[in-house]
Amino acid sequence: MGLPVASGYRRHMATSKEEILELAFTTGKRNELTCGGCPQTTLSGIFTALDIEADDVFKAATGLADGVGLTGDGQCGALSGGVLALGYLFGREKKDFGDMLALLPASQLSKTLHDRFVEKYGTCRCADIQHSFFGRFFNLYDPAEMQAAMEAGMFDKCSTLVGEVAKMTTEIILEEQEKADATG
Repeated sequence: MGLPVASGYRRHMATSKEEILELAFTTGKRNELTCGGCPQTTLSGIFTALDIEADDVFKAATGLADGVGLTGDGQCGALSGGVLALGYLFGREKKDFGDMLALLPASQLSKTLHDRFVEKYGTCRCADIQHSFFGRFFNLYDPAEMQAAMEAGMFDKCSTLVGEVAKMTTEIILEEQEKADATG
């Protein structure tokens, strides 16, 4: 029995869990370094590793970068990308909109991701993570601040974080697959 998820999900049957998790990490990290946009690059890692096509979800993630609109004043965009993937796969469908209990599967998994993220990084707020990594926040709309962020190693640090969140999220998804297969 497969997951009760969106039709775009197809697990790589011939690939080990470790290889899937490594693909999520490396794809997310590489794409953050080359393309930017932490929620989208996190989704790219998850979706590539799980062979998911969901361009609408990918596109919807655009404005969540760097704590919403590159402001730093919101949760980490990588975490937002992971939550979007969990919602896509386990979220309440429109036909169940009146059923408040249908919120629970995606909410519980999102809380699991949140808790793992906060355990690792101490916070989920983008600006606070930047302060933790670099001792300050960078305004990426200011070219001088962008240059300072590059010199401080922001892209390497944030790309690693993206890869780690893509891996964390993919692991949660695979854990749910294993539970579904066991109860099957």
